[in-house]
This record gives sequence, C-alpha cells and structure tokens, in this order.
Amino acid sequence: MGSQQWGILFAQIKRIPFLHQCMTLFISFSRCTPLLVQLFLVYFGVPQLLSAFDIYINDLTPFIFAVVTFALHISAYLAEVIRSAYLAVGEAQLEACYSIGMTYTQALRRVILPQAFVLALPNLGNTIIDLFKDTSLAFTIGVVDIMGQARLIIGNNYGLGMFKVYIIISLIYWGVCIIIEITIHQIEQRFKKGRVNVAKT
Repeated sequence: MGSQQWGILFAQIKRIPFLHQCMTLFISFSRCTPLLVQLFLVYFGVPQLLSAFDIYINDLTPFIFAVVTFALHISAYLAEVIRSAYLAVGEAQLEACYSIGMTYTQALRRVILPQAFVLALPNLGNTIIDLFKDTSLAFTIGVVDIMGQARLIIGNNYGLGMFKVYIIISLIYWGVCIIIEITIHQIEQRFKKGRVNVAKT
C-alpha cells in the first residue's frame, strides 16, 4: 500500500479528530458512488474547480486523470480491507508486544501488520481484480485501454466481427484475472507456511 492508503488507515484506526471524520466521508463517497461518476468528476470537474484559483491543468493527458481517479477509488477499499484485517488480529497481540517492551510502531511492523497482511490477502486479490476490470471505464475519457482498443477495431471494421472481438477481449480479461488469483493464492500460501493461525491464538 502507498502512503495514501496508510494515512487513511491510521486515521480510521486511531480515530484522529477531524481526520477520522474526513476519511469516513471519503470512504463512504468512494464506495457508494459509481466509479464512472468519480472519473467524470475528476476529469471534468477538477480542472474547472482549479481554474477558479487560476490553476489550469487542461493540458494534462486523460491518462493522468484516470490514474488519479483509480488511485483514490482503490485507496478507500484497500484502507477498509487492511483495517478489518488489523482489527481481526486482536488487541491481545498488541498487549503481548507491549509486555515485552515493544513500542507501538515496532509491534505494528513486526507482529500486527504481517498477520493482518495474510488475513487481508483474499480481499486484496478481489480488490485488484475489480480494479483491473474497472479500467475498461477509462475509455470514456479518451484513454485507449484493452476495451478501448476493441471499440477502435470494431469501429474501423464498421461493426463487422463485433462478437469475435468481444469474445477475445473477455478471454483476455478472464486470463489476467486468473493469473492474479493464482498469484495471490501462492503469496497467501507462502506467508501462511510456518505461521500460527491467528484465529487459534
């Protein structure tokens, strides 16, 4: 996770005044509004908003707006995934760390987060797959991704072979998602090997 997700996570866990309310609002908005709407808000709305302060970003490529939107969108989901995994580890683990003289930061880095990461892996995999599929929306603002390439091919062929093109595209998406699933599963098995199941502690 990047610094953005960590900031959201700790603001939620520690319930930092004001930041906690802001992050709760941000997560609620991100999870309860369609990604397409968020994409349009960033692509069309942010330049207009910044222009009121004499900041002009209209020369930026649509790709940058897409990356920013997807990053903000997934950060809300990842923060919730890691938060739930963190809480699942339990306060007993933290208290045990304190009993042997660890600071909160040391306990977090050496004990809590490694266990939380293993617990979060299945949901992390699902989130990554959802994000990969959602990239097909980037074409709506002019970013030519896999789905965009398919629409360009169909347009150049005047709609001929549409069914075949979409079959190929669906197989590409399916194949990549299977690779992500296998990768996440292998990582999960590797981290679980030799570790005590948190649920049994």
